[in-house]
Amino acid sequence: MILIVVKMTVRPEYTDKWLDLVEDFTQATRDEPGNLFFEWSRSVDNPNQFVLVEGFASREAGDAHVNSTHFKTAMDEMAEAIATTPQIISTEAPGNGWSAMAELTPRNI
Repeated sequence: MILIVVKMTVRPEYTDKWLDLVEDFTQATRDEPGNLFFEWSRSVDNPNQFVLVEGFASREAGDAHVNSTHFKTAMDEMAEAIATTPQIISTEAPGNGWSAMAELTPRNI
């Protein structure tokens, strides 16, 4: 699996509309055959920062994503909204998606 984490700091005037701005990109990516997950979160420390966690089934699936029309369109649209160059971690990881965490489970109450 290819695991990618991207931190994006957006301009304050785009913060409240960021998820709407990336909605088409998000849905198109989730529809890709090699996409395992594509999830946005908002930082609790910086309200203008969003974190994207992505998983792709293979290097080829990741390459197809980066070369897709919706990726190129999104990069162009997001360039106006970001405040800084995004930070990224991209690595190969074992498995094919999320696993259950062994150290923590809900209590029966």
